[in-house]
Amino acid sequence: MPQASALTSPRKAAFLDRDGVINLDRAYVHQWDEFEFVPGAVDAMRRLREAGYVLIVVTNQSGLARGMYTEDQFQVLTTHMRAALKAAGAEVEAVYHCPHHPKGTVPELAVDCDCRKPEPGMILRAAREHGLSLADSFMVGDKPSDIEAGRAAGVGRAYIVQSDNAESVDGLAGADAAHADLAACVDALLKG
Repeated sequence: MPQASALTSPRKAAFLDRDGVINLDRAYVHQWDEFEFVPGAVDAMRRLREAGYVLIVVTNQSGLARGMYTEDQFQVLTTHMRAALKAAGAEVEAVYHCPHHPKGTVPELAVDCDCRKPEPGMILRAAREHGLSLADSFMVGDKPSDIEAGRAAGVGRAYIVQSDNAESVDGLAGADAAHADLAACVDALLKG
C-alpha cells in the first residue's frame, strides 16, 4: 500500500460511509443484485477524484456480527462495487469495514472495538496506511455516528447527508453542513 515519505506530502481524502451515502440503505445489503447506487453518487465520487481526493470507504457492517451474511459475501459485494466505480472513473483506493457489534450473535465478532463508528479506528488506520492528511480531508455520512467518528479522528470537515436509514437525522448533528445527498455535498464543496 502507498506510504507517505519525506519526499511526498500527505494526500487529502474523502472518507465516505457506504450505506445511505454511496448506495441506497436497504438494511443489511450484502448481495450485488440488492445494491443500488444513490442517484448522482458515482458522478460525485468521480468529481472528487478529479479534484485530487483519495476515496476511502469506511463502513460499519454489523450484519456480520449478527450472522446475517458472511465476510465472503461482503467481500464479493465490495469487489463488484469497486469494479463498477473504477469503470466509471470513481476508483476507491480502499474499503475499511467494521464487522463488530457488542450485541452480535457471532461470538468472535460480538465485541466492543475501536473501529465501529463513532469510534475513529477505521479512519485512523486508513490515514496511516495510505499517507493521508486528516486535517485536509473530510468525512461524509448519513448518521451522527459518522460525524462523531470523523471528529474523533481529526478530519478537517464533516458533512451529513440525508438517507432513508432510521438513524439519519434532519439537521446538522454536529456536522459542518447538511446536504440532501452526496451529489449536493460535492457540488457545495467543489464550488466553495
